[in-house]
This record gives sequence, structure tokens and C-alpha cells, in this order.
Amino acid sequence: MTVNRVLTWDGCNNVRDLGGMKASNGSKTCWGAVVRGDHPSKLKESGWASLYEHGIRTIISLRTHGLKEDHPIVLPANSDLDVIPVEIEVFTDVDFVKQWVDTNLWCTPLYYLDALHRWSERHVAAIRAIAQAKPGGVLIHCWRGYDRTGIISLLLLSLVGVSSEDILADYELSVDPEREKLLAERGTTTHDVILKTLESLDTENYLLSGGLAKTDINAIRARFLEPN
Repeated sequence: MTVNRVLTWDGCNNVRDLGGMKASNGSKTCWGAVVRGDHPSKLKESGWASLYEHGIRTIISLRTHGLKEDHPIVLPANSDLDVIPVEIEVFTDVDFVKQWVDTNLWCTPLYYLDALHRWSERHVAAIRAIAQAKPGGVLIHCWRGYDRTGIISLLLLSLVGVSSEDILADYELSVDPEREKLLAERGTTTHDVILKTLESLDTENYLLSGGLAKTDINAIRARFLEPN
């Protein structure tokens, strides 16, 4: 399996394997188990071939309830890929839109903790979909592969014991100068916001209280961690 986390899939530009990251139990995350990325509707034919050759068999499409999705995923002919849509945010939540969307902060990690507190069951649904996916790799994606994907990647990596600094380093690979500008205007940085978010979050208890079964947590760890 690849040792380069950044993947080149023709048509997409923000794809990386979450394998090879140190976990707290002394193991590492498995290569090919989970990939994060931008929207696979952008993929060209060769990009779809790369996705399949990488072992992906399930695509978890992270969506926002109440937001029209204009980019359907059209799978290659005779594909055995599963596509599972999961709405992890609610665009019809007036308070959320006023606080984050109308202020242009929806494209920054400043909104993550609020979203997590509002919609734990929705975030649990995404983690459950990973846990219960059929054998093979899982791609989690949103449109850009930054924020909805960033939240679920943060939860997933934290759950298996990847350090906060390594989770931050992964997040920062999704470069966004506009994000940094918006955060600087508010006297903060991506570094500070992501670390504060992680410090405020007891991931396993958060997921359990949101309805995730312990068996699903065990399944995530079995799928995502190399055997010791």
C-alpha cells in the first residue's frame, strides 16, 4: 500500500489516505482503510480507476440537510461501489445560519464545536456508516473536502488515539488562504482553533452519548488500526 498520504485522483484535488498515523495504543492507522477527499463527481475516468485500485468500495457522502445538492455522483458502469449519503448539518437551522453561514465562518473550523453540540446524532450516523461499511476502503467526502470532511476526520482520528498535533497537521494539508484570513481577522489561527476543539472534546463519550454502539467503536478500531 502507498506510503504517500496525498493521493492523485484525476479530477479531484484534495484527496489523502488517513493511514500511517501513530495511535495512542502504539499501532498506526491502516493504509487504505479510510480516505478523505473532495467530491467524487469531479473525477474523470482515470480518477475513478485510481479510486477503485486504491481499494475504495464505499463512498460516504457528507451532506447538509436543506441544502440542494447539485453534484450527483454518477458511478462507472457495473460498479460495485456503495454510496451512502449522511446529512451531518442542518441548513434550515436559523440560528446556525445566522451565526456561521451569514458571517462567512462556515468555511472555518470556528463552527465545529457548535455543530458538534447541535447535531451529535448526525455525526454519529457518519461514524456508524464507516463502522458498518462493507469490506474495503471507505472514502468520506464533501464538496471541497475541508469542513464536513474535516469534522468527521477529526472525530475518527481522535477516536482511535491519533494525537491532536497529528490531527491538526492533517487538517492543515487542506490549504485555504481565505480561511486563514478570516481567522486572523478574529485574532486566531487554524492551529489554535483545531487544538481548542480537540481539547474540549471527549470523543468516545461524545459518540456514545449521541447513540453510537460500543460494537461500532470496536469495529472502527478493528477496521482503522493495524494489529499490534
